[in-house]
Amino acid sequence: MDSRAPKVQLPSYVKLTSILISVLIVVYGLYMLEEILVPLIFSILLAMVLYPLCHRLERVHMPRIWAIVICILLAVAVLAGLIYLVSLQIGNFTQEAPKLMERGNELLDKLQTFADEHLNIDRQRQVSEARKYLNRLMEESGTILTSTLLATTNTLTTISLLPLFIFFFLLYRDFFRSFFYKVFSDTHRSKIDGIFQRIYAVVRDYMVGLVLVIIIVGILNTVGLVILGIDYAIFFGFFGAVLILIPYFGIAIGSLLPALFTLITADNPLISLGVIGVFLFVQILEGNFITPMIVGSKVSINPLAAIIALIMWGQLWGLPGLILALPMTAIVKVIFDSIEALKPYGFLLGEAERPAPPIRNFSDLKRKLPQRLKRIGEVDVKR
Repeated sequence: MDSRAPKVQLPSYVKLTSILISVLIVVYGLYMLEEILVPLIFSILLAMVLYPLCHRLERVHMPRIWAIVICILLAVAVLAGLIYLVSLQIGNFTQEAPKLMERGNELLDKLQTFADEHLNIDRQRQVSEARKYLNRLMEESGTILTSTLLATTNTLTTISLLPLFIFFFLLYRDFFRSFFYKVFSDTHRSKIDGIFQRIYAVVRDYMVGLVLVIIIVGILNTVGLVILGIDYAIFFGFFGAVLILIPYFGIAIGSLLPALFTLITADNPLISLGVIGVFLFVQILEGNFITPMIVGSKVSINPLAAIIALIMWGQLWGLPGLILALPMTAIVKVIFDSIEALKPYGFLLGEAERPAPPIRNFSDLKRKLPQRLKRIGEVDVKR
């Protein structure tokens, strides 16, 4: 007699309701735990980037603690060097501030004259409207200043915690692996190791490829701005390139600052349109050629899924969510592809595959059957 309890078959609407409730709980938890989860996720990604160097140092018999400390110090030194270069450029901007203010006042006076002569908006009305918005800004300045200080404090606190988190993630990486072995004790360890290896490969290729794309796009932006004769071309070019961290929209957003600067400083307003044109042209190259060629199919997410992921993670975590959207979605896809019940969802996130053409007659069947059997055999071997 079979003593096992019979399986309970739940109605489809109950299963759907359970899934939706689970998703809502997970999303609410991610939203409430943003302050701790965002630095942890950034730390994990950066730890994966530093892992190859740390592993090389350990292979030459350097103690793990010292290898990790050296890796973190090198990363901090690189970051400090970049901040120093940016600060030099900002210092140069401060020297141009009087000129920019004077030019801005001239443009404002021209706009007022144009509105008075062509739009029948007299200067007194313009001044009263400007005073009204200025008073409103002054009333809200306390709230804006407080929120800015809080955001800056939280950002500095998060940045100061990143090296500590990275240190412990690299130090206890074997410990965390053993934890997953115990949690998924019914799963063979080789399968768990394979999932970790694929996640590491996806994150590594994405991060390294992203750095190369930023360098290439920064050079292209700089060359275009130099041809147009824009001051601070290197700063503006790489500023727009760094905004690739916001996929699909970053370069376009990065073009606004140099375009505004050019509109104020240049005599010909068409040059600012040329700046926007350069950035949009580089964005087309980046989206269609540079990123697919460098990053390749390692982060194989279709554009529709990528855009939806950007919107969802952006709504959930703001700017950090936009930066983390693609690597997080790629990790989720790897996990989905590794679990039999979730493979359809991993397929939905991936690149669309062209369906095989239908077989029209027996001669086509005889010709194509060996190829299809070979393909099925390769899939079984991979599994």
